[in-house]
Amino acid sequence: MPALIVVALVVSILVKTFLVQFFYIPSGSMENTLRVNDRVAVNKLANFFGEIKRGEVVVFRDPASWLPEQEPTGSGILNKVKVGLEFVGVLPDPAKQYLIKRVIGVGGDHIVCCDKSGLLKINGTSIKEPYIYKGNTPSDNTFDVTVPKGFIWVMGDHRAASADSRFHTDDPHKGMVPLSNVTGRAVFIIWPIKHAAFLPAGEALSHLP
Repeated sequence: MPALIVVALVVSILVKTFLVQFFYIPSGSMENTLRVNDRVAVNKLANFFGEIKRGEVVVFRDPASWLPEQEPTGSGILNKVKVGLEFVGVLPDPAKQYLIKRVIGVGGDHIVCCDKSGLLKINGTSIKEPYIYKGNTPSDNTFDVTVPKGFIWVMGDHRAASADSRFHTDDPHKGMVPLSNVTGRAVFIIWPIKHAAFLPAGEALSHLP
């Protein structure tokens, strides 16, 4: 029995490291695509065999102190057990040191906000974004950026409640997220059951040349 437990733990760690990792959503920055406390499955294997594409929802490590410093975790036995279960992948990781956003631009893309109709323009093409939170505009602040190779430009679907690339243009990466920080692509909402669904890429973005 102890050997089986060890094998199960090793398999769980390998799965979390190379295949799939689970996260829960702590904020409303991706509403209504993702809601607070949704659990998502993140495909990590895809990073090894394909490029990150526009429109995909990705989880990434905080690139340049976008998030406030974490409060120290408790030291009780139950907390240690919880942290251990998160480490091996039995429990979903709280997205405290990670963020989840939609990829709006990839290396080489020129992104402008906004055209005369208030839409984002990517490589000269205006795009409609049906996934944006109802009542939000594509962006309340203007920007004109070109994404360097090896980076992505990300934005939350709840534009009025997302401190994304737009708000970090003064950081060392100028609001861009290094591809090396990307954990994987969020592919499926696994909980709660009533929210269960695949997370397809935004078609308007994925069809751009």
